[in-house]
Amino acid sequence: MSKAIKLSESLINDAVINGKAQHRSAPKQIEYWARMGKIVDENPDLPSTFIKGILTGIEENKAGDISDYKFG
Repeated sequence: MSKAIKLSESLINDAVINGKAQHRSAPKQIEYWARMGKIVDENPDLPSTFIKGILTGIEENKAGDISDYKFG
């Protein structure tokens, strides 16, 4: 379900710039920020880079891009 919401011009401009750098549309960039913000807010003890790594790992697993980890 999608809904129209009002956002500040500066947030939209930041989303356009950051989205282009990460190959996302402005709406997708704002969705990404919201998702990351929610996860970081729910897990204040975890660094955002760790959270990004977990999310990347989940998507790699879904895509079948996995291998056994060898300890030592």
